[in-house]
Amino acid sequence: MKLYLIRHALPLIKSGVCYGATDMAADAESTQQSANTLAKELPPGIKLVCSPMQRCRQLAQSLIKQRPELKLCIDERLVEMNFGVWEGQRWDKIARTDLDAWTANFRYWRCGGAESVDDILRRVGAAVNETRTNNQTTAWITHAGVIRATNLILSGQADIKSASEWPTQAPSWGGWCETEVLSNLA
Repeated sequence: MKLYLIRHALPLIKSGVCYGATDMAADAESTQQSANTLAKELPPGIKLVCSPMQRCRQLAQSLIKQRPELKLCIDERLVEMNFGVWEGQRWDKIARTDLDAWTANFRYWRCGGAESVDDILRRVGAAVNETRTNNQTTAWITHAGVIRATNLILSGQADIKSASEWPTQAPSWGGWCETEVLSNLA
């Protein structure tokens, strides 16, 4: 079974701003371009699951206009990491001591007092396990952090301890990757 991990299009926010759980629209033109390509690429009968964030729903809705047979399911577990009080701040304005504390305890530090990488891995892991159980080719429209967590989980490397183990690769805005999900894995 395949899982398509689709990243929303370019969000309408200034570069360098921390915005994980901040809800905002994505660029309309790049969203439409991504939807045009996805409409041709996604196989028939695919299950479409989406983060509730506006930038993801926007892509899902554009895709459904071209592929009306697709039924959309919203899944809160596919939301990007919540950075708490860091949300909306420029990364270079967040206290160096806070960023160093996160690096020192990467998996368990609650960024901005909100979520930790461990929280992300647990909630995304639950969504991955549900997808396995359903055993249906699925597309998730989500965020880079969720895609990175999913790839760690599916590769069996989710027991990370340090920031250096967190993947840096993710699809570009509006891009995607495909991965195999084996239904017999725990």
